[in-house]
Amino acid sequence: MTAATSTTRLRPPQNPVDGRAIGWWTTNLLLLFATPVAVLVLLGVLITPARAWLLLPAAGIGVVGLVATVALPRWWFRVHRWEVTDTAVYTRTGFFWQEWRVAPLSRIQTVDTRRGPLEQRFGLATVVVTTASAKGAVTMPGLDRATAEEIAEQLTVTTQAVTGDAT
Repeated sequence: MTAATSTTRLRPPQNPVDGRAIGWWTTNLLLLFATPVAVLVLLGVLITPARAWLLLPAAGIGVVGLVATVALPRWWFRVHRWEVTDTAVYTRTGFFWQEWRVAPLSRIQTVDTRRGPLEQRFGLATVVVTTASAKGAVTMPGLDRATAEEIAEQLTVTTQAVTGDAT
């Protein structure tokens, strides 16, 4: 946690996600695009009369998937940022539509860590900070597992010391 000014304001967060997030995002995208391509190719091989109608979309999805898999994770790594201060949690996410969020500690209701199978494989975790906001939880994906656990513990201790009902 870093020192904060006396006022909570929307500003760029300082910390990048863990570098292993690129591999995690790449693997997610590979699975997302490879599944329909594999199904279409298999059906194209098995159903001779529909081969062209099945293999053509498979090729299109494959090309789009390859471009997305190469480009998006690296871009996401550049734009995803997070920071926890003495007064707030700051995040910035997004690709085309970037979203900057600030959650004052007094508004935090719960702090969770989430680790899916691929995140576990890459040693990563996502911190989910639930607030009293209609916008929903503030998430910090792609963090080192130990860092995520430390943040969750720090926020839990810090938010208990902040007065207010988090509503």
